[in-house]
Amino acid sequence: MATPVKEHQTPSAADAASASARDASAHDKARILAEALPNMLRYDEETVVIKFGGHAMGDDELARAFAQDVVYLKQSGVNPIVVHGGGPQIARMLKKLAIDSDFVNGLRVTDKPTVEVVEMVLAGAINKEIVSAINGQGGKAVGICGKDANLMIAKRITEMPDPESNIMKAVDIGYVGDPLEVNPHIVDVISKSDLIPVIAPIGISREGETLNINADTFASALAARMKAKRLLLLTDVEGVLDRKKRLIEELSVDEARALIRDGTISGGMIPKIEGCIEVVEAGVEAVVIINGKVPHAVLLELLTDHGAGTMVGRLKEKVKKG
Repeated sequence: MATPVKEHQTPSAADAASASARDASAHDKARILAEALPNMLRYDEETVVIKFGGHAMGDDELARAFAQDVVYLKQSGVNPIVVHGGGPQIARMLKKLAIDSDFVNGLRVTDKPTVEVVEMVLAGAINKEIVSAINGQGGKAVGICGKDANLMIAKRITEMPDPESNIMKAVDIGYVGDPLEVNPHIVDVISKSDLIPVIAPIGISREGETLNINADTFASALAARMKAKRLLLLTDVEGVLDRKKRLIEELSVDEARALIRDGTISGGMIPKIEGCIEVVEAGVEAVVIINGKVPHAVLLELLTDHGAGTMVGRLKEKVKKG
C-alpha cells in the first residue's frame, strides 16, 4: 500500500499573526529585563524604606500589586522595609465607637481612649492585613510597631508652627509623638534575613507612654537613621507639579527650596518636601513622592528608567532615576 504523500501546508494568516505576537512579546520582555537588570544591581542588598498609605491601602487591587512589588524586591536582593499609615481606618473605628476626633495642623488630637483605638487599628488590624497580603504573594512578612525593642522612642508634641505666622505656638494634642531616638536593631535583624518587616507607626516615650506618630514622619526618621538608599512615600498625588501642572520628575535640594520660595510648591506639599529635604540631608540618597494610585508604582520607580513620581536628591547629576 502506497504511503500517502503529505501535502505541503502553508502557514495561515492566523498562525503568522500568532508567531509575530510571540516575537513581539519576547522582544518586550527582553527590553523590560534589560532595563530592570542595571537597576536591580544598583539596589542589590540596599535598604529601601517604603511608606504605604493613601488610596492604595483601601483598594484591593492596588494593595495586591503593592504586596507583589515588595515580594519581588526582596527576591531581587533588595531589603524593603514597609511603614504603613491608616488614617481612614482609624476614623471609621472611632466613629463606630462614638469617639470624637479633631485635627490640629493635620495631626489627629489623640486623648487616652483615642490612642488605644489608634494602637489597636494600626498595630493590630491594618498591620496584620498587610503582613497577610505580602505572605499571600509568596513573601515572609513580620509585623511590628515602634514599641518593639524600643525601635522608636518619641516625645509628645507640645508646640507647632502657626500656619499663618509660622511662629511656634504651644499646643496640647495629647498622645501624639515626634521621633526622639531610633534603635533599628530589630529591623536590621529582620530585614537581613529572608523576612520583610512591616511596621506600624506607634512609638513609646521615655516615660512608657504610647504615642501616635505620623507615618511619613516615622518612615523618614527610620530611613535617615538606617541611611537607606531610598525612601518612597506613597501618596494620592502624582508628585510635585510645575506652574503648568506638569510633573517634575527630579529635584535637587536647592531646586526644591527655590520652588518653595517662589510659590510653585505650596499648601500641603510644602511640609512634605521640607521633610524630604531633611531626610536627604540626614544621609538618605533620595526621597521619592510616588502616586500610589498607579499599579506597581514601587517597581516602576525603582526598576524602570522613567520612574513614577518626583524624586528629591542631593544633586541631580549624581542621583538619577534608573
